[in-house]
Amino acid sequence: MKKLLLLLSFFLSIIFIASSQSLRKLHNKAILADTHNDILSSAVLDGIDISNRVKEGHSDLVRWKEGGLDVQFFSVWTGEKARNKEGFYKDAEQEIDALSILVLKNPDRITLARDYKEVKKGIRQDKLVALIGVEGGHMIEDDMDKLQALYNQGMRYMTLTWNNSTSWATSAKDETSFSFEGQGETKRKGLTSFGKQVVKRMNELGIIVDLSHVGEQTFYDAIATVTKPVMLSHSSVWSICPVFRNVKDEQIKAVAKNGGVICINFYSGFIDSNFAKKMDELEGTKGKQIKDSLQQYYDAAKMNEIWRQRFSAELEPFRPTLAQMVDHIDHIVKLVGDDYVGIGSDYDGVSSLPKGLEDVTTYPKITEELLRRGYSKKSVYKILGGNVMRVMKANFR
Repeated sequence: MKKLLLLLSFFLSIIFIASSQSLRKLHNKAILADTHNDILSSAVLDGIDISNRVKEGHSDLVRWKEGGLDVQFFSVWTGEKARNKEGFYKDAEQEIDALSILVLKNPDRITLARDYKEVKKGIRQDKLVALIGVEGGHMIEDDMDKLQALYNQGMRYMTLTWNNSTSWATSAKDETSFSFEGQGETKRKGLTSFGKQVVKRMNELGIIVDLSHVGEQTFYDAIATVTKPVMLSHSSVWSICPVFRNVKDEQIKAVAKNGGVICINFYSGFIDSNFAKKMDELEGTKGKQIKDSLQQYYDAAKMNEIWRQRFSAELEPFRPTLAQMVDHIDHIVKLVGDDYVGIGSDYDGVSSLPKGLEDVTTYPKITEELLRRGYSKKSVYKILGGNVMRVMKANFR
């Protein structure tokens, strides 16, 4: 009996190894494209060299390779207040320069692409293909010449807004906020005439119009204006997790009709509404009560340290799973088909990730979960990167 059990264990091990090798082969054969990563803002600007494996954060060149990533849109981001005294446009240039330095230091491992042929060439050369996505139209500072200048520096998508609105487009955060509603007619929702000119010029230049972060009215105004497929670079499904940053079923149908792609965001609060509710609770009255109680016993520095630990511990049980993230992919596929969904992780831009998706080495687990659910190889190839490649080809000159 003991020998029989050992023999059975041996054969099961062989089957497991063969299955793992088959999965990895399929994963590596696919073109894997991630349309949103914030490593430039979170690490590179701070002087962290991601050429080698780093302990902090979610990404570096070593781990991207391990995860089988082929194409990465690097997010160029700045918030509502500029970092540089010269303004938002200077912030964008600073991040683009940081990416250029990374590429120059690692010419055999990463290449910056500016058109579809360069993307394909980089993939054939087994390099990580870097593209630039500017996250927020405020970085053009209401200036068409700066839109052109960012294009010249490599920008290949622009998110029309971040959480802050521009003078020409309203964000999802603002469109859903009480304070915005209270402004009445003084600030209309959606795209202004100048905003529509920006969208048209983006199409002419070959810049993908990115509709993550934008309000519903801006979304539909843009859909009515574009002549090429749009992208939502890092958004998830509202009907599963109804938060302001996710997209509703009618929006998903509109993207499918346009021929665009929705790339699922991995942030826990956009995947599971239970996590989002707990986060709101901790950032609201309950969190304040806990902080106030700590303040009685500790100085500010110690109190903040203990609060961070307590905050993480309170949220941990509410973290969603990888399978719950794939539920968002499933929803889009069941609603409109497998041609309109992709991956937009938001690695190094989020504070919490689903269990099983802790960093960029975990991409193969998505492939495994899709296959487990019965997706065909053809569908897996589309979801991992084929749909994004199609949208790039349709937009780039």
